[in-house]
Amino acid sequence: MNIYVGNLSYRVTEEELQQAFSAFGQVASAKIITDMATGRSKGFGFVEMPNDEEGEAAVQGLNGKDLKGRAVTVSQARARTEGRQGGGRGRGRGFSKRY
Repeated sequence: MNIYVGNLSYRVTEEELQQAFSAFGQVASAKIITDMATGRSKGFGFVEMPNDEEGEAAVQGLNGKDLKGRAVTVSQARARTEGRQGGGRGRGRGFSKRY
């Protein structure tokens, strides 16, 4: 099960995230998403747990709980969709080169 973890303190490490979830079962991976330019945490991450029952127990057990001073949001991650819009690179539609 792929689990989304939001509202993370910028001080939380991947090891600490893995430790918090390992109380509920086996953790395959824990990844905190970082800003490409600065390397700083973006305040969210993902945890992969191979056993769905253990993953669901972790979601129920950790959602809203304090982790380094912040109440984390924990839920089953949604699958990425194809053709995502946004991201902010380039001009996008509706802009012309009128100067």
